[in-house]
Amino acid sequence: MAKKKTSIRDSVIAAAKQLRDDVDSLSFSEPVTHVYNPLRYAWNGHQAYLQHVNNKGVNVVFLGMNPGPWGMAQTGVPFGEIDSVKNWMGINVPVDHPDNEHPKRPVEGFDCSKSEVSGRRLWGLFRERFKTADAFFKDHFVLNYCPLVFMEASARNRTPDKLPAAEREPLNEVCDTHLQRLLQLLDPTHVVGVGAYAEGCLKRSLEAINSDAKLSRILHPSPASPAANRDWAGTATKQLKEAGIWK
Repeated sequence: MAKKKTSIRDSVIAAAKQLRDDVDSLSFSEPVTHVYNPLRYAWNGHQAYLQHVNNKGVNVVFLGMNPGPWGMAQTGVPFGEIDSVKNWMGINVPVDHPDNEHPKRPVEGFDCSKSEVSGRRLWGLFRERFKTADAFFKDHFVLNYCPLVFMEASARNRTPDKLPAAEREPLNEVCDTHLQRLLQLLDPTHVVGVGAYAEGCLKRSLEAINSDAKLSRILHPSPASPAANRDWAGTATKQLKEAGIWK
């Protein structure tokens, strides 16, 4: 009997499990005092999200940097703002707790009352344009480069690019390997960095696998960006049209 071919979806889930284990083997030092790995404690949410990936591959891949404290850190979904994940994607599953939980950054899962602004803007744009999650996921998928959340003793968020080189380089190696694997599996025509950091990660990975996918970038929807606070959805839509991704 012929061996059953592994589906794209199953391969993406297997790659996420590998990434989950690989990043858990890394260590980080002060000023980072707390590291959350939502691929571990929020695996139910992440796996449910990965079930949305089109088994035939996708046309467009969006890439973010790493989880936000009120988004993916709560739901396991990239840019995972609660309302969008729960009421648009239809994902609402039990979420566990990280081993070393910061008292100022509790993980409440889908009971979290805070809203991740970046996620609300990003998924809100997709929701407005595509109406249903199924319509969006038919040709698109959203990934995060690094699955870890880094916090200092004060609970201040520390982004991966601010880690010292001795910690950042092994992390990048693991995350690059995973990103390259997903780009090979999904075989997109377009890849979009959500912000400059993600664009750089995509550029590196596309070159490594000799992919001819077209690279572009949209403005990051973070409320810390003054430009993003002035009609982010309009700016991002214009950028996607100029890149030939949306009509």
